[in-house]
Amino acid sequence: MKRRWYERNRRRRRRLRLDRHAAEGGFFIRYPIEGEVLEALDSGRLEIGEGTLLEPGCWLTLSGEARIRIGEGCFLNRNTMLAALELIEIGDHVMFANNCFVGDADHRYGDPTKPITWQGFEPQGPVRIGSNCWFGVGCVVTGGVMIGERCVIGANSVVTRDLPAGVIAAGAPAKVIREIEFRRP
Repeated sequence: MKRRWYERNRRRRRRLRLDRHAAEGGFFIRYPIEGEVLEALDSGRLEIGEGTLLEPGCWLTLSGEARIRIGEGCFLNRNTMLAALELIEIGDHVMFANNCFVGDADHRYGDPTKPITWQGFEPQGPVRIGSNCWFGVGCVVTGGVMIGERCVIGANSVVTRDLPAGVIAAGAPAKVIREIEFRRP
């Protein structure tokens, strides 16, 4: 039964329905894709902008009332995971390298009478990522974080606090290294 649930997006009928959503929305999916993508697209809880590409192994998971909005021209590289309990918003032309994770909740672990796997999640607030950001390999963005436009986040960084627009940040937790010096033509 678990196998049928986790591998449901490999079924031909589901892939055709996903392809129809992609054609109508002007975005691209390279299979396999994991998670509740079809259910969220059908219900309008997942919005993917025109020209966005989801590479193989991307995993989008949403709770029953959660929403994910991905802007135009974004690139989610292999094995990028978005896990929404409430809301994740990603601006236009945002690029995620391989193995990035964005989540707006934490696992609960405070009840010693229950296994951790049964304790569920606790919301940490919405995640908002501005347009034209670039995330290096293996980045993690935690709940309740707002990242300004035109930020670069270094590989293996963990973003736990808001970041202003136009900065380079790295580390665990991520800290601003410097402002980006934009070239003027």
